[in-house]
Amino acid sequence: MGHISRRGVLGLGAGAAAGLGLTGCGTGLGGKPSEAGGSGGSGGGGKGKGKPEKKVTPIGDGSTARTGKQPHQPEKPRPLEPGETPPQFVVFSWDGAGDVGNGLFERFLKAGRDHDAHMTFFLSGIYLLPESKKRKYLPPNNAPGASDIGYLTDEHIKSTLGHLRTAWLDGHEIGTHFNGHFCGDGFGSVGKWTPKQWRSEIEQAKSFVTEWKTNSGWTDLDPLPFDYEKELVGGRTPCLLGQQNLLPTARELGWRYDSSSPGGLQVWPHKKQGIWDLPLQSVPFPGRSFEVLSMDYNIMYNQSQNSTQAPPANYPAYRTQATGAYVAGFQRAYETNRAPLFIGNHFEEWNGGVYMDAVEGALKHIARAKEKAKDGEIRIVSFRQFVDWMDVQKPEVLAKLRTLGVGQEPTGGWKDFLKAGSAA
Repeated sequence: MGHISRRGVLGLGAGAAAGLGLTGCGTGLGGKPSEAGGSGGSGGGGKGKGKPEKKVTPIGDGSTARTGKQPHQPEKPRPLEPGETPPQFVVFSWDGAGDVGNGLFERFLKAGRDHDAHMTFFLSGIYLLPESKKRKYLPPNNAPGASDIGYLTDEHIKSTLGHLRTAWLDGHEIGTHFNGHFCGDGFGSVGKWTPKQWRSEIEQAKSFVTEWKTNSGWTDLDPLPFDYEKELVGGRTPCLLGQQNLLPTARELGWRYDSSSPGGLQVWPHKKQGIWDLPLQSVPFPGRSFEVLSMDYNIMYNQSQNSTQAPPANYPAYRTQATGAYVAGFQRAYETNRAPLFIGNHFEEWNGGVYMDAVEGALKHIARAKEKAKDGEIRIVSFRQFVDWMDVQKPEVLAKLRTLGVGQEPTGGWKDFLKAGSAA
């Protein structure tokens, strides 16, 4: 697909729209899914490092199951000691999280294992709903079965199931990207939905995950090894629209965070309406006078605008610039205020796949820094693992951290800045 449809506000750079900060999302899953490569119909999803405990207790129709404690989780978080330097957290996240046979889901599951990195996969619920059953989806203010992204083929639903199993058993988080991805300014846009309509969308997204066996008839496949009612504690809305009306519903459902703010800065986060607000962030954009939102789509838009297939001669420069943006964002935070870095991605091959190369290059850079640093100084985690840490910190410590601006070092060093009894 060579051009991006304008389904909402496109991802402009920080110079033009860091304040707007709105982002588009993937187009590859919006058209006919690619038929090349991919996992077979077994839904195996590749070789992960985790295995469920022996006892498997099916839930409902057996689409999901309780399999015990999730493998490969960090140690129980603890509060910072007085004068202790906070860790540098990095969260890689993926919107949509469906497999279309391009090998990208497998590629980054392997990268996570290779570099001891945990990530968040925001699953679009309809990616587990066969197209033949699409009228089961009743999107608010849209026709039954309507969607601005495509439904997956049956074989790609099966491979997506396999990858989701592997992801969870490898220690990653499964969040939600909701369902039909309605952007723009029209009546059906997620930006116009009420809290009640968001609740309907969320309940449907959960049902497509917890009832995929009923909807597909594939009763011979293994269940997803988690209770999605407990697993789902956060999400990211399409095009970063509609957070204001989503949050009351998210709070009622017991969500712990939301990553739908329309752009943020590299500072320590706070809560909105009782929920951690974890936005994509403006990061340095090498060679440009403005910053760019920390998502592959936004970087691409600033490089090639409406085209996902720019002249191949541009690809090396695009790849270097995109990698440099992520690395610069990491280095700035790590060397100064230690604010967490949040990076968003799609399993897409825009401009020859340079953005996938860029995010893997950044992951490798951060992993190398992690190996050289003190144990626990750099942590590549999921959003849920990050808020686990935030939730055990003392309020006065977090308040003090929030006084540090973008790229601002703590006065007197961390030992003095977070010393015992320091005032917020």
